[in-house]
Amino acid sequence: MLTTLITVFLLTMIIHTAETLSYSIRYAGVKVNKLAVALSLVGIVVLVSRTANMIQGPMTAHFVDYAKKHAEFDLLEFLRISLLASSIGTIIGIALFPSCIHLSARVIARLEVTGSIPKLISSVTVQQLKNTAKYIRKPTFRLSQFRYLGVSKRFLFINIVVTAFYSVGVLASLYAAHLLPEHATTASQASGLINGIATILLTIFIDPQLGLITDKALHDEKRRDQLGKIYALLMTTRFLGTLLAQVFLVPSAYFIGWMIKLFF
Repeated sequence: MLTTLITVFLLTMIIHTAETLSYSIRYAGVKVNKLAVALSLVGIVVLVSRTANMIQGPMTAHFVDYAKKHAEFDLLEFLRISLLASSIGTIIGIALFPSCIHLSARVIARLEVTGSIPKLISSVTVQQLKNTAKYIRKPTFRLSQFRYLGVSKRFLFINIVVTAFYSVGVLASLYAAHLLPEHATTASQASGLINGIATILLTIFIDPQLGLITDKALHDEKRRDQLGKIYALLMTTRFLGTLLAQVFLVPSAYFIGWMIKLFF
């Protein structure tokens, strides 16, 4: 079981690192004025994330099956460790943000030459991989750089809550399945009750605001320089959201259980 936990931990880290680094690809696209091309590269990051999630999901669900047969097994602790991996993965993404911006700008330029992602991947040489070391940048963090960015506190707070709900949705449904063995299958498929809240908040409050910020940066050099700092701020609130998910885990599981009892 320890091996499974380590695998789940690593996959969860990969998922959240990849999702966090998608900000750097978008920013690189804005900097070189090739946002549409950058978004196609974001698709690769999403593919990596979903592939890791496809493997991680069943392995995490295995914890619930194991807990049924072994009463001494602390399922909640294993789920919290999995959540911790999301925080660590986000920190890794933040640390790689400056380096990934420069690397993404180079990849965007190469994609324009090759014309497609498969050709881009096949054109990569060993020497080019070795040259990626020159794109490494040391991350810097100064509180003063986040002043006067024009980002509302409500926007940042909602981003924290949305991240918390998304991070905890599947794990909460699995824990609810453990709490309600007679409705285990129903509960394990009920992550949408939590993720649905996050989707509503994201669609109404986050995506439109982020779209406006990015669009203004495309047409204003001053705002373009600020966009990287705004993305760094959003990644920081994303990290705080993964920490808040630890608080949401048990209440979310009981909420799912209450909804299942109410309707089924």
